Amino acid sequence: MEWRERVAREKRAAFAGEDYWGRPVPGFGDPYARVYVLGLAPAAHGGNRTGRVFTGDRSGDWLFASLYRAGFANQPESRHAGDGLELRDVWIAAAVRCAPPGNSPLPEERDNCQPYAAEELRLIRPAVIVCLGKFAWDAACRLLGIRPRPRFGHLAEHPTENGPVLLSSYHPSQQNTFTGKLTEPMLDAVVERAREIADEGVMVPRQ
Repeated sequence: MEWRERVAREKRAAFAGEDYWGRPVPGFGDPYARVYVLGLAPAAHGGNRTGRVFTGDRSGDWLFASLYRAGFANQPESRHAGDGLELRDVWIAAAVRCAPPGNSPLPEERDNCQPYAAEELRLIRPAVIVCLGKFAWDAACRLLGIRPRPRFGHLAEHPTENGPVLLSSYHPSQQNTFTGKLTEPMLDAVVERAREIADEGVMVPRQ
């Protein structure tokens, strides 16, 4: 929390004239979504600045562009919370709701934030959880009580009994996209597979 707020006070030079959000970042999207996208944590100068996860950073550029190509979003990019972005059939959240130093949350930060994602999943009842990166994959396994934990890998799938399918992707971080570990066709394949799973009707009935 202290680091998150210090970043918001000191700011990055490119955003010096902006007011940073500097608080926990909630999930957002379609409350009736069949696809739940789970990331790691808000970026220090992305979601921690804009108040909306994946908004205003390079990872979000990749994610929103892919969602747009698949028809889940009305525009291919999002720079700030009031820019007109609308998501259809998708909810986006992070396993950790505050920006952590070095993008590496501590175990206690992960555990403290887990109830927020758990409540979203209880209310939304998605058919599939798209886990962006191993941290999100492991967090989803904890949320759903999956043991032993299935192995993470790009396009890995794990069905759950009477619950959502877990679907994994490499995280669209610059480390992965700049090196070619994750390409646009690879991310698009995950998003399209998520739609296929949702269309198959693998979904927990709403309460």
